[in-house]
Amino acid sequence: MIKTKIIATLGPSCNKPDVLESMIDHGVDIFRLNFSHGTLDLHSQSLKILNDVRTQNRHATAVMGDLCGPKIRIGRIQPDGEMLTEGNEVCIVHGDEQGNIDRFSTNYEYFSQDVEVGQRVFVDDGQIALHVIRKDGDQTVCEVVVGGPLHSNKGINLPDSTISTPSITEHDWKCVDWAIQHKVDFLALSFVRSAEEITLLKNHLSKAEADIKVIAKIETPQALTHLESIIQASDAILVARGDLGVEMDLAEVPIIQKKITLICRRLGKPVIVATQMLQSMINSPVATRAEVSDVANAIMDLTDAVMLSGETAVGKYPLKAADTIRRIARVTENFVDKDKGIQRRTIVTDESALATTIAHSVGIIVNDISAKLVAVWSQTGTTVRLLSKERIRAPILALSSDQHTCNQMSLHYGVIPRCQPIPENIDMFSKIVDHYIISRKWAQVGDKVVMVVGQQIGISGATNAVIVRTISDSQ
Repeated sequence: MIKTKIIATLGPSCNKPDVLESMIDHGVDIFRLNFSHGTLDLHSQSLKILNDVRTQNRHATAVMGDLCGPKIRIGRIQPDGEMLTEGNEVCIVHGDEQGNIDRFSTNYEYFSQDVEVGQRVFVDDGQIALHVIRKDGDQTVCEVVVGGPLHSNKGINLPDSTISTPSITEHDWKCVDWAIQHKVDFLALSFVRSAEEITLLKNHLSKAEADIKVIAKIETPQALTHLESIIQASDAILVARGDLGVEMDLAEVPIIQKKITLICRRLGKPVIVATQMLQSMINSPVATRAEVSDVANAIMDLTDAVMLSGETAVGKYPLKAADTIRRIARVTENFVDKDKGIQRRTIVTDESALATTIAHSVGIIVNDISAKLVAVWSQTGTTVRLLSKERIRAPILALSSDQHTCNQMSLHYGVIPRCQPIPENIDMFSKIVDHYIISRKWAQVGDKVVMVVGQQIGISGATNAVIVRTISDSQ
């Protein structure tokens, strides 16, 4: 197995049972539904196909819904597009009129209200750069600083402006309710600016009694201002390098990525690195050397997961992309496990002292006795999350009677989640662990395994024992 988790985006290239089955076999742990594209009816069809595959596969996988957020886009442009030329002026208005080289529309009704003269406007991930020179009522006139082809529905970024619309739009709330109805495992909130927005979404989920984990996407300068409080309020963090690289100086993105990963380790929260991980594999069967280095560096920074977007959604080689991540992870993790210079200790500030002490102790024990595996019973997944953040060298077999918990544990680095009825006692738990290990050849009879369990198995918060035992063939 590899320890780094792989997230793959669903789309036309992989929405087939045989492809999805192969993707799981190639190491995909979480499937992403991108609500920025397609209708909820189409997502329902995709999810049904995926769920049919998931029920037949013993490998626990999760589903993540990715909310659009207040994504600003240009309106309709003629099918062949328009070419904006440097030095020319172009007018931007709110509406749905068909645009041309002199004037185009945007879906954002507060555009003229939020932008100011002298501020920058980026189109299509910065491929086109505009400079606001005046405002005439609800019309914003810009000078073209960097020209290029203009096409329908391309994104607009306003790095110098304060956006007045909330992070959760009216369309997002419809997607949230759809996610609750369809029992997805994670929801990713786009363009997060404060911890209060995370709390707002969590309160909505709580009222609906929906156990959905909330992932904050870091992609704005405002989020970086409130980074630690956002991480504390969230269940996981996603480094969305696409919009982040447009909203800020592109040269700062690698440093920001490392900073976020480090803080997530300290606070015991999973972190995902996303955007253009293997971008060239949308059209090529082989990744570039730079992309391979990018993925490897994210893993060496101890990220929990890497995410594929267009590579699996619309790319020509979704299986090859997943397999490429797996091969990079296998080699890189082998290097990381042997590197004694890596600081593995996680200092968690918002968890109980007992839970964090147990996790740290397990890491020391595994290292000292060269244990082959850690086995833990975790009803809610909290203990597993803390063990994962310790970056224990041995894989972690995480057992729970709750399938939803097993799915959500799919995000944690180094964790093998399995759903299992609650054993009557620790002795029965030991036999179950031996059966898993021997039947799957994860270790051999006589090898050491560390078990983390409570006297009352299946009771949340009761984990209080660390047991070292030798694998037996008696089952």
